Amino acid sequence: MSLSHDHYMRYITFQTLEETLSFNAKGNYVIGKINRHATRLHQVPEKELAAMTGNELLLNVLETDYTLHPEQLAPLPPEHPLHRNESCTHFSQREIDFSLIRALAAPIIRKHRHAYKRGYPSGGALYPVEVFFVNLNHDSNDWPGSRNVLHLLPNSRNFEAHSPDINMADVTSAILPLNQEIGKPSAALVFFAYLPKALFKYKQRGYRLAAMEAGSMYMLVDLQCKALNLRSRPWSGFTDYQVTRALDLNPGLFIPLCIQFIG
Repeated sequence: MSLSHDHYMRYITFQTLEETLSFNAKGNYVIGKINRHATRLHQVPEKELAAMTGNELLLNVLETDYTLHPEQLAPLPPEHPLHRNESCTHFSQREIDFSLIRALAAPIIRKHRHAYKRGYPSGGALYPVEVFFVNLNHDSNDWPGSRNVLHLLPNSRNFEAHSPDINMADVTSAILPLNQEIGKPSAALVFFAYLPKALFKYKQRGYRLAAMEAGSMYMLVDLQCKALNLRSRPWSGFTDYQVTRALDLNPGLFIPLCIQFIG
């Protein structure tokens, strides 16, 4: 069953929406061409940052020997299907056949013919996260039609051609970081929380559930990339409003949670 996106607005209060948007805004930042040289995300010295990165959190600081078992836990072997590849640090420009793009959607669409369950958990089966597939390799002729942005329809197991008013130069500028050391990914998945769908049942707690859902989704796509011999990288270094407006969405209802580069 499909419902119009504004159907959920009947059951959400302006106060709940406003409070959630205000909280989300506290985690946003703006980095543009004008202010990028004056913007700092933290004041942690490099030496301290190196010491505090990638560590485990030890809670029982009074114990000198906290090892409960003499033998270390064994990690997954590299050939195991749940052993993910490391996030890609630099993408080389390449064309990706659209059949591979379609295959990326397989873990996050409806699993069974006669049910709505998808390949990841969702609180209350609300599924408030909407995924947009973006073609960053504009010279590729393999994408269907003339649209470079496709909206995933998980229950229909299909794509919806997104707005014809999109300017791909604006989309690329919003999605790709100013620091081009990341290279040239071929595509991107943008995970949006549609707030009326996230909040109408669980109110503000639905925001947390939407974030959990997005994490489940990009991890499944990451593992699918390994199976398809593609590289992947989740990304959060973007300005919310810029991404939302570039994709012709309402920033008062849609908030981007994560971008995942594919190449």
